Amino acid sequence: MTERAERKPARVVVADDQTVVREGIVMLLGLLPGIEVVGAAGDGEEAVRLVAEVAPDVVLMDLRMPRCDGVEATRRIRAEYPGTEVVVLTTYADDESLFPALAAGARGYLTKDADGDEIVRAVHSVLSGDAGLSPSIQRRLLERLAATEARPAAPPEAPDGLTVRETEVLLLIAEGLNNQEIGRRLHVSTATVKTHINNLFAKTGLKDRAQAVRYAYGKGLVRPPAG
Repeated sequence: MTERAERKPARVVVADDQTVVREGIVMLLGLLPGIEVVGAAGDGEEAVRLVAEVAPDVVLMDLRMPRCDGVEATRRIRAEYPGTEVVVLTTYADDESLFPALAAGARGYLTKDADGDEIVRAVHSVLSGDAGLSPSIQRRLLERLAATEARPAAPPEAPDGLTVRETEVLLLIAEGLNNQEIGRRLHVSTATVKTHINNLFAKTGLKDRAQAVRYAYGKGLVRPPAG
């Protein structure tokens, strides 16, 4: 947990169109340490309005809502109110929901069977600059990435002056590997991996792994799975 999270609770807005579900999530969050619910919305339009009014740290966002769905609401919030992070909390873990939500700027993605500890970890992870993905979602991402065409032995032409090794590290970040796993894959130390990550972040202006994944897709270094 960051010093910021220790000083004060994370201010959270809950967005879900089902009243019973929304009220249940609000009640659960009220029992969790380090969380303060500052609003609840019944659709994406209301979620965007609430963010403008109360400037929460995090929105727990359902995806399938009337008027404005969770993906569009996430895109608007991240574009207009970049100080607010979005963690998707939804029933759906299918690719048609997962990839668009992450592309829209969501930093976390949980299914509604997540327990209170998982929600707290995801909220504080995104506030610390990390991705807040449940283990099941991480596995899903890896499965889908593994199903794509095999990555060529020589990485694609590197953008922004990245070296071949930095590009390899970026691609492995996009696969969901942590520093130790990247080190094992490339047969280098974790310290060396950290150095490559620091260098590629400095060259590209990236600040965290979630941005690195979006960058890899945006530059065409990784292709999303065929629909």
